[in-house]
Amino acid sequence: MTALPGKKKKILIIVENLSVPFDKRVWNEANTLRAAGYEISVICPKSKLYNKGYENINGIHIYRHPLPVEGNNVFGYLAEYSAALFWELILAFKIFLTRGFDAIHACNPPDTIFIVGLIFKCFGKKFVFDYHDISPELFAVKFGEKNILYKLIRFLEKSTFMTADISIATNESYKEIAIKRGGMRPDKVFVVRSGPDISKMNSVLPVKRLKEGKDYMVGYVGVIAKQEGVDYLLRAASYIRNDMKRNDIMFAIIGSGPEVENLKKYSKELGLANTVKFTGRIPDRELIEYLSTSDVCVNTDVANEMNDKSTMNKIMEYMALEKPIVQFDLKEGRFSAQEASLYARKNDEVDMARKIVELIESPEKRKKMGEFGRRRVEKELAWKYSKGVLLNAYEKLFNRACQKFNR
Repeated sequence: MTALPGKKKKILIIVENLSVPFDKRVWNEANTLRAAGYEISVICPKSKLYNKGYENINGIHIYRHPLPVEGNNVFGYLAEYSAALFWELILAFKIFLTRGFDAIHACNPPDTIFIVGLIFKCFGKKFVFDYHDISPELFAVKFGEKNILYKLIRFLEKSTFMTADISIATNESYKEIAIKRGGMRPDKVFVVRSGPDISKMNSVLPVKRLKEGKDYMVGYVGVIAKQEGVDYLLRAASYIRNDMKRNDIMFAIIGSGPEVENLKKYSKELGLANTVKFTGRIPDRELIEYLSTSDVCVNTDVANEMNDKSTMNKIMEYMALEKPIVQFDLKEGRFSAQEASLYARKNDEVDMARKIVELIESPEKRKKMGEFGRRRVEKELAWKYSKGVLLNAYEKLFNRACQKFNR
């Protein structure tokens, strides 16, 4: 990696919805920028796995703040986001007065971090908007209406783009929104995909005990919230067990979120106590073990305006681990996985169930799909292919002539 010439620039990354280094995209970005000669500080929330207020990992300064319980309704989100904004301001000023920074790199959701950026632009600091989620569509999915709060979120999104010196999008769909809805100039929007670091995403030998006596395992990993559609997977599991008469498949649901307890209750109501296991959020080593043991992996994101345009990290992680995938037929999901996935009819849990069983019964097909997925990640989607775009975005931000960086 080529180092930056001249004075070392300092970047402050702010992320609210996940802790660091658990947030793989943010962690990859932070390490890439640090390796290129930038000094990196990060503000993020605490979590069960990462609860230290300050930590230096790989030379990256991580400042973590407390948050109330994750929001699950309008008032909950207001409390969560208000608390996050308070701590982001406090910690940003602390870092400004101690380590210093030249630019703020804001990762949404929510689209309130621009307020921090706007304040520090008064001190001559740059502002980068890392567009992780299309928040207005996310609101509509969660609450099913486009009311005055929806209009407020559109205003916050627009304000974020207006504050940004450059914007980073996770895919071409998000780039189009940044240009058309956000008013960004096309030459100031950079597509930096969230590919996995394949040096850290390699299969291990299956761990038989994780199947808990079953012959097969279906794996899911992700945030467990309404828009993730994990309830569809539970109904698919119920259909497989009760209608297809298959009691030889274990379903491992890995992750946490505001819907976990509701879905555990729903799983019991469906009679899936011995079929579905909720692991909660687990360390990376255990995650790799679970996914390596899985015969099929699933992406349950519901077909809606948000998910159709969004790139899901879990898909690339499944592919990196050579796992065949079943998911609903969505634009960006199909772009990522291509022949590594079977595509169920949109929001049809019965079709999802049948495609899961189709793969369970076809070991050669699973192998072929898994190999295709790994090759696609290695040749096109791995994080190493996004590094250069990220670094050139920062070259433009600081008005340096763009240069090519060694991978």
